[in-house]
Amino acid sequence: MKLELKLIFLPVFFFFHLLSYSQFTTIKGVVLNQDNSLLEFVNVIDSVSLKGTTTNTKGEFEIQVPLSVVTHLKISCIGYTDQTLILETKEINTEIKVVLEKSDDFLDEVVISGTLTEISKKDSPIPVEVYSSAYLNKVPSAGLLELTQNINGLRPQLNCAVCNTGDIHINGMEGPYTMVTIDGMPIVGGLSTVYGLQGIPNSLLQRVEVVKGPASTLYGSEAVAGLINVITKSVECAPKFSFNISSTSWNEIQADAMFTYAENKKISGIFAVDYHNYSKPIDKNGDNFTDLTLKDRVSIFNKWSFKRKDNKKAILSARYLYEDRWGGQMNWNPSFRGGDSIYGESIYTNRAELIGKYELPTNEDIVFNGSYSFHDQDSRYGDLSYIAEQQIAFGQLVWNKKVGNTHSIVSGLAMSYNTYDDNTTATSYIENEKEINRPNSWFLPGIFSQDNISIGNTMNLILGARLDYHSSHGPIFSPRMNWKWSPSSWVFRLGYGNGFRVVNIFSEDHAALTGAREVVISDNLNPEQSNNVNLNIEKQITTQFFKLSVDGSLFYTYFSNKILPDYSVDNQIIYSNLNGYGVSRGATVNAKFLFEFPLTLNLGFSLLDVYAKEYNSVGVLAKQEQLFTEPYSMTWSASYKIQKLGLKVDYTGNLYGPMKLPIVENDFRPEYSNPFSIMNMKLSKDFKYGFNLFLGVRNFLNFTPPAYSILRANDPFDRLVDDPVNNPNNYSFDPTYIYTSFQGITLFGGVKYVFN
Repeated sequence: MKLELKLIFLPVFFFFHLLSYSQFTTIKGVVLNQDNSLLEFVNVIDSVSLKGTTTNTKGEFEIQVPLSVVTHLKISCIGYTDQTLILETKEINTEIKVVLEKSDDFLDEVVISGTLTEISKKDSPIPVEVYSSAYLNKVPSAGLLELTQNINGLRPQLNCAVCNTGDIHINGMEGPYTMVTIDGMPIVGGLSTVYGLQGIPNSLLQRVEVVKGPASTLYGSEAVAGLINVITKSVECAPKFSFNISSTSWNEIQADAMFTYAENKKISGIFAVDYHNYSKPIDKNGDNFTDLTLKDRVSIFNKWSFKRKDNKKAILSARYLYEDRWGGQMNWNPSFRGGDSIYGESIYTNRAELIGKYELPTNEDIVFNGSYSFHDQDSRYGDLSYIAEQQIAFGQLVWNKKVGNTHSIVSGLAMSYNTYDDNTTATSYIENEKEINRPNSWFLPGIFSQDNISIGNTMNLILGARLDYHSSHGPIFSPRMNWKWSPSSWVFRLGYGNGFRVVNIFSEDHAALTGAREVVISDNLNPEQSNNVNLNIEKQITTQFFKLSVDGSLFYTYFSNKILPDYSVDNQIIYSNLNGYGVSRGATVNAKFLFEFPLTLNLGFSLLDVYAKEYNSVGVLAKQEQLFTEPYSMTWSASYKIQKLGLKVDYTGNLYGPMKLPIVENDFRPEYSNPFSIMNMKLSKDFKYGFNLFLGVRNFLNFTPPAYSILRANDPFDRLVDDPVNNPNNYSFDPTYIYTSFQGITLFGGVKYVFN
């Protein structure tokens, strides 16, 4: 009702506002780009009178605005960054010249994830997808896991229906195959694969870069399916102060704040804090379990930039995260933690991170990057205790060298150290009938080199290789080859690379920790290896009415020594190297439209075929479809701005095909999920002095998985598992039959403030 009244009185307000001015002045101008070329069809709007015009074929415009008023003149054009001019109109006539910068919406943005060096997206031989913080926040979310739901080829996957742990799938591959870095540093891995994606303040997020396909040549192990690089705001470009607070109809509260400061002329910094709380249990599907995991989480971030005489960079970042989360039966409370009377899964997480970058004071371009993370987890899954600690240290020395006009060489040395300890048999052994604790630890030194060779004006070739030495598995070699040809507005890319992954079962597969199944690990698991081929084609089309960027990819990945969890045996998850091979193949298409009027469309479509072939008991290769992998998916978003009202409308959605789910013997539940779609709508309005109000609805189709997703929710401790009357099929409690959240339709609203 308040919004309706506001919309009614806005025109009245502007009418009387304009009557207060008796004189107008004329502003004449010309609009050019950075190459001094005149720009036609540029929109020019006065925020006071709401009058608008466009430039002619000579880039000229003329507009009347109220005299003696501070006017905000907004200049916008397809393919260029919007510019707002603040003009004090004291003179009768004013003439101005406006220079617009090319927009980063298409191929002109600078990316670093594919080559470890700054390079324009169009010039990069490795396809890199870039998503701004504005795009990711079209639907406000509590963390990076949820923010990726509208990136084509990526899908946030829930792995447990009780505690809602999750990861991100790239092109159908499970989360542990994806490397997640923050400012290029691989600090999200192992234990933090489950929880490390949470708590990055949204106000600090600059953009996310996605590389699909192996990136092991530059980034080492774990980058088998791809790379997600979270890039935070630089100290120099961050606003002075900002905050964002929102709430939902499920009583979730999300707040983050950030400010920049300068201790002296030599040190400046960013301080940010993120807080998320959800503390009211809700059970709408009637299974007596919480539909959504309850959370109390705080994350604190600080980034320092040190000014040096030689203008070389020296940056240090630190982050601390604490989270208390639980899910379980509705009458659970902390007094039942670890007990066997009321079932609950309770996880306490303490996590600290350090990230540093230092450009050496040499004539050569040599940079040291380092990171350290400490992760402590104290968990109870029913009456099962899981206490684990992991430390990861990483250092990398990178030398960038240009040789002539044709060679751009990146070489480096890397060292990774990982130590992991828990209270399970994964880190212990028996000696003289006594169990002795033995934490897992390993070193992983590596050396790599990559040459980006320019061939003429339209062709590039990357040749690269990496050699790592794992203290447990010996030497591992990772080559790479990427070719790019860009005639006119077309870009063709062909790439080959391989990756490897060392698996830690307990830290990477949360289904093993629910207490519902016994984990069986085969002896002498070998590292997985992959070989990937990717063909990418990009095309830009510009007309008077719209600008279109479209790209498509075909990919094929072959896995050897693949480690698969086998759920087919009741009450067990069996891990072993595949006696055969695995394949991930498919196609993706992305299209982005920028129209002459204020409408932006993003469309994405993916086809996936992910499976393994293993020799059965009679020596025949049998095909096994991978669990939790959709055969097709779509993502879309549309943004439209109602200029006169200053109102922006964002509509986002996705569609996923049926996924194969883990079932047990004689299971009454279907083996495949139904296709489903999650759609969202958001309205936002900018006000003076940097305020923005927003409201909307998530999942307005109200889709939720079936209520029977948690098997035997009425008997989580399996006390009646052998009851022939109430449980004739001997079902056990199992929360692994889950693929998306139980959270249905959700209203949200909030306010954002940015002070520059």
